[in-house]
Amino acid sequence: MTSFSRRAFVTAMAACVVAGCGGGHDAPDPQRSGATGPPGTRAPAVGSSVDGPRPLARSVPVGLEIPAIGVDTPVMRLGLAPDRTVEVPPITADDRAGWYRHSPTPGQRGPSVVLGHVTVGSYGDGVFRHLARLRRGDGITVRLENGTVARFAVTSVRTVAKADFPTEAVYGDVDRPELRLITCGGPLEGDEYRDNVIVFAALSATTL
Repeated sequence: MTSFSRRAFVTAMAACVVAGCGGGHDAPDPQRSGATGPPGTRAPAVGSSVDGPRPLARSVPVGLEIPAIGVDTPVMRLGLAPDRTVEVPPITADDRAGWYRHSPTPGQRGPSVVLGHVTVGSYGDGVFRHLARLRRGDGITVRLENGTVARFAVTSVRTVAKADFPTEAVYGDVDRPELRLITCGGPLEGDEYRDNVIVFAALSATTL
């Protein structure tokens, strides 16, 4: 697999609670960064071994299930907004999670990033309303466009202030397939939640 430029990282904050809530930090244009594929990935050194299932080929995610918190959602694609911040899913009654398309696809080597709302304004709870309830070992299933199923296990859950968003931990290079689920959390400050909830998970199994 090609080694990708770190300049292609886009620093995302979570999908937030109400329309008008910020979606992300300013970001460089991935197409001008010198990257030739999904950012946040790198090939292991020749002869090295990586624990866990073999990484999958690139295939776009189409569905996401998290049984422990009752999530079963289609997955849409997200890019960059005109202001160069990361897009978030629209505020609609039919709330869905969104995969950031400049990250690896789930099951590829590297951190695949999925955003979701905690609430969707007058429509009520968002798809990631109970994300903070996840615990180490809980399962996450991602259905891919090519029919493959990628199964992940939660390794940690963090609630952090948006002002201290852990960019390196979320987007930094890793040598195995990992997943990041991001939403808002903590107390409300005006129209926005103060914090982000970030779930870290690693690939545990695949079904072809």
